[in-house]
Amino acid sequence: MTIRKSIDAELRHVARLATAGYFIGLNIRFTSPILTFHSFDRRWIDHYTENGYVLRDPVMAWALSRTGVIRWSDPALSDPFGLFNEAARFGLNYGATVSVGPIRSRTIASFARQDREFDDHEIAELQRSVQRMHELSGPTETLTGAQIEALRCIAGGDRFAAAAAKLGISESALKARISSARERLMARTTAEAIQRAKDHRLI
Repeated sequence: MTIRKSIDAELRHVARLATAGYFIGLNIRFTSPILTFHSFDRRWIDHYTENGYVLRDPVMAWALSRTGVIRWSDPALSDPFGLFNEAARFGLNYGATVSVGPIRSRTIASFARQDREFDDHEIAELQRSVQRMHELSGPTETLTGAQIEALRCIAGGDRFAAAAAKLGISESALKARISSARERLMARTTAEAIQRAKDHRLI
């Protein structure tokens, strides 16, 4: 099973538990996650973004300062701006947030239900899934020399035919190298793969 298919399987699992949706930012580095997934109501996502709630979100402050899991109803979460009341207006009545990984590459995930609190078993399941997705999507430390050469050529502006000729390989072999690099970097497109390779200082 590929990395992406394994992550998709975990997403299906958490979706069955988080019946009002989820938001997952995997391996956040330099304030930007490697991958983001969400199934919250689009209206809530837009409302949250337009009002800059990330800067006032009590669970984000909690998740950036420690790892573990916390229910939104925990009295330890101070909510002076009333974000939980705002979230409830969009059906996010009960929730939990999971934080895993070192601060240099942290994964933060929030899950919600309309009907009831997550029970202890569900909390443990969510935490396991987040840990698994965090490990699957971890920052890539290496690519093969062949993958790096192929990405460098394309990043430098060569088209596939020119890059293949420059490297002395067939165009299909070049495409295979690019495809394997995309998979390793968890990128959907070649442009995304090139950017991630640059972010990780691989090219």
